[in-house]
Amino acid sequence: MLPAVLPIGLPVPLADAGLEAFGKDPIWLVLLKAVLIFVVLVLLTLFNIWWERRVVARMQHRIGPNRHGPFGLLQSLADGVKLALKEDIIPKAADKLVFVIAPVIAVIPAFVTFAVIPFGPEVEVPFTDITTPLQLTDMPVAVIFVMAIASIGIYGIVLGGWSSGSTYSLLGGLRSSAQMISYEVAMGLALVAVFLHAGSMSTSQIVAAQSDVWFVFTLIPSFVIYVIAMVGETNRAPFDLPEAEGELVGGFHTEYSSLKFALFFLAEYINMATVSALATTLFLGGWRAPFGIAQVWEGANEGYWPFIWFMGKTLAFIFMFIWLRGSLPRLRYDQFMAFGWKVLIPVSIVWIVAVAAIRVVDLQGGFDRRWLIGAAAVLALLVVVLMFVPERQQPEPVADDEPFDAFAGGYPVPPMPGQDTAGAGRTGSTSLSSTGSSTPDAGGTR
Repeated sequence: MLPAVLPIGLPVPLADAGLEAFGKDPIWLVLLKAVLIFVVLVLLTLFNIWWERRVVARMQHRIGPNRHGPFGLLQSLADGVKLALKEDIIPKAADKLVFVIAPVIAVIPAFVTFAVIPFGPEVEVPFTDITTPLQLTDMPVAVIFVMAIASIGIYGIVLGGWSSGSTYSLLGGLRSSAQMISYEVAMGLALVAVFLHAGSMSTSQIVAAQSDVWFVFTLIPSFVIYVIAMVGETNRAPFDLPEAEGELVGGFHTEYSSLKFALFFLAEYINMATVSALATTLFLGGWRAPFGIAQVWEGANEGYWPFIWFMGKTLAFIFMFIWLRGSLPRLRYDQFMAFGWKVLIPVSIVWIVAVAAIRVVDLQGGFDRRWLIGAAAVLALLVVVLMFVPERQQPEPVADDEPFDAFAGGYPVPPMPGQDTAGAGRTGSTSLSSTGSSTPDAGGTR
């Protein structure tokens, strides 16, 4: 049963929130769950790397990995072994201790965040009489725990760029920290509407609150904002500014090699899975079966079957990451940051106020909240769409009789066809005519 909700939309303090199923597992079962989560994430990373290379190759009319193992499935494992056998280089100018610890700081939070992600309902452990949730643990502030732990991973990126002793790496680390912090603000604001609507910040209770309708339908603006923010949070294309090879020679991990580089690589793909799993939990009903299946099959949400629905939804989000990488060009950094601070965050704040007002009116029995939420969602989406429409800039009028100055920008350049070159030269120099020939400067001779 969901907790009662105060008029302001906050949950009643609970001993009673349905979290009593957690904290009762024996030590061996807790360790088993932790090991299984680690194994699933590592295998999922290997699969996602292969999947990304195959999908992007298909989009670009290439074959992709197809040599190692059936369909090239062992290509990611071969790449991991290759990285492990490469020479491990530490630059002389690097802070060695921080240089080594930074990749570890980046990868550990990526694993820890999955501790509160629900993979399924309560199940019976095979060969025992123990019943346990398919979730390592839960708490009344589980989503805040995920955001807090994910924020620690930023330190690994910043310290990795700073400790390398390289200007390129330092610049990549600074840009990454600014980007991730900016989009974490938008992501956190997008989740506030979920807390207000569900009346809880526990992941298992948020999934329970979606037993009738998924929040992706009732909180569409929050879902759109979260999806955009999670792409920016994970430094993925088209928001991969910290790793822009053409500008930064690789970004914050330019000086890394061997296993330390592999850890950064692992952290990126696990963070993709983390934000995808969180989106599934908060907006797509978590481990619940898609609409229509539970109506014709009573056992769709029982036993270990919900784990399949959960992984299917998570992989759908990961496919979206791959699709974006193969489709969209990279944004400019100023465009990217302006979009986060001037569009996503203001729209999130307005949407939170709307959801809070609707929640209060609904609790007082004033209106049908479904119509109000739908109208607010359409309005918020309209604002977001209008933000994408570029502003028309009127070209500055140029006088037809204005002479062309080849040295106006500091460098001699030839004039465009039809430009007036009269009086364009300077004393002691030459100017180029529209035909490209050199003529003596009208201002005098050398």
